[in-house]
Amino acid sequence: MVINIIILIIGFIVLVKGADLFVDAASSLAENFHLSKMLIALTIVAFGTSAPEFAVSIKSMVSGSGDIVLGNVIGSNILNILLILGISASIHYLKVKNATVKKELPITILMTSLFIVLINDKLFSGATSNMLSRSDGIVIILFFLIFIYYLFTIMKNKVDEDKEIKGPKYGIIKSILYTLVGIGCLVLGSNAVVDKAAAIAKILGVSERMISLTIIALGTSLPELVTSVVATKKGEYDIAIGNVVGSNIFNIGIVIGIPIAIFGNISHISFNYIDLFVMLLSAVLLLLFSYKDYKISKKEGLIFLLIFVIYYSYVVIA
Repeated sequence: MVINIIILIIGFIVLVKGADLFVDAASSLAENFHLSKMLIALTIVAFGTSAPEFAVSIKSMVSGSGDIVLGNVIGSNILNILLILGISASIHYLKVKNATVKKELPITILMTSLFIVLINDKLFSGATSNMLSRSDGIVIILFFLIFIYYLFTIMKNKVDEDKEIKGPKYGIIKSILYTLVGIGCLVLGSNAVVDKAAAIAKILGVSERMISLTIIALGTSLPELVTSVVATKKGEYDIAIGNVVGSNIFNIGIVIGIPIAIFGNISHISFNYIDLFVMLLSAVLLLLFSYKDYKISKKEGLIFLLIFVIYYSYVVIA
């Protein structure tokens, strides 16, 4: 018990320090290569913070636990917006760029809607059960390529709208090295926190259902949470928002699409429609809040948190 607590604390320290290094390194990387920080956030930062979800997905598919893959992605995408952006915006309002509102957020809603349609065979195609097939995985990947194409258009422009660039904190080599080290710390730290928190919960007699609904769901989103909060405190709003938007797109395109395309079907899926509704609602609200005045205010951040509390109370009680 004592050892688990010590490792848990060390895991949190590694997680926070890794996020701090990761944000600075990612920002320096963008400035060194004269790329948009949003591009870096949508790619390197988003993929790095989605690593725990991808690891859980592959492990679950190999062990035949397909429901964990879906629950992990649905829960993470809800948490990313309602909890992570809710906390970040509560700390300081988040500036949202024009391109994010007109392109990146609509792509997020497109991917979310596609996932909901593909998973609802009983509702949309009259099937006897819901399932995700290998062909569904391929369709998801094909739509994910739209996002990849968009990223290439950003790379061609190589323009950052931020006019107040002070110069990179690190050189090119250090930026790349520290980015990799930061990702490693995020993955190791989050794994340590999830594993030891679950172990402590079992010792205390907490049920596996509660562990999966709380520790696992929140644990795999820890990298996004800590990275976005740290980025907000540093004034790196593109990284804070791009991290969440990119992670949600990666979660559907990569965390679900690739394992299903490789390993095959997830059959007889059972889920609650309220989960899918909240998943889509959170993405739509993010677009609406951002479109109004190109920022997410503290008040809107509190609205996200309120919806999160209401939804999670339902999940725990139901």
